Amino acid sequence: MILKDKVEFIIKELNNLYPDAQCSLTYKEPYELLIATRLSAQCTDERVNKVTPALFERYSSLEAFANADFDELCTYIHSCGFFRGKAKSIIEMSRQILKDYEGKVPDSIEELTKLSGIGRKTANLICGDIYGKPAIIADTHCIRLSNRLGLVKNSDNPVTVEKRLREIIPDKYQTKFCHNLVHHGRAVCMSRSPACERCTLNTVCTFSKQSEKQRNRKTADKK
Repeated sequence: MILKDKVEFIIKELNNLYPDAQCSLTYKEPYELLIATRLSAQCTDERVNKVTPALFERYSSLEAFANADFDELCTYIHSCGFFRGKAKSIIEMSRQILKDYEGKVPDSIEELTKLSGIGRKTANLICGDIYGKPAIIADTHCIRLSNRLGLVKNSDNPVTVEKRLREIIPDKYQTKFCHNLVHHGRAVCMSRSPACERCTLNTVCTFSKQSEKQRNRKTADKK
């Protein structure tokens, strides 16, 4: 199967499996998604979603975050881990948005990555989910599944994975494709014990085919 056909098959199958897939972080305002994503670094979305209701009630505007007391903010986000660094960047990025962007979250990778604590993964999420632009959100699920499926070649570098997927995934599918990968990575293609036997992508998956060959060799060796 040529790459183009493989990509089309994967996109179609994932869309069938996860028609309603979207970002699992809860938010109402663009800046809330920015903050929630910052909190999700080395933390689960489930944990972040438990923290943000009280957080966003206490700090109900970008101005409130910009003027937040550091120690008090730390108490609200403590359970997300690395809370001091996250609190510092949340306050700083809020002030930057107010000062440099008139209170509006930027809509480009270049401008978003100028904000304190914001890298390309978060910037792509904002561009895709808030502004509807083509975006490759190279998180751990995206990187793992892209390698296993053979869409990228043995790379755990987020920038490399993002660049490659931008080349082969049509613009209109990119954001949804990445959300689909997250859902599939949680439900089927887990990090430690991928369920290849029940994965509907196993016919085009490099990892699955290699695993099947290894199993066949082990079976043959026992005979």
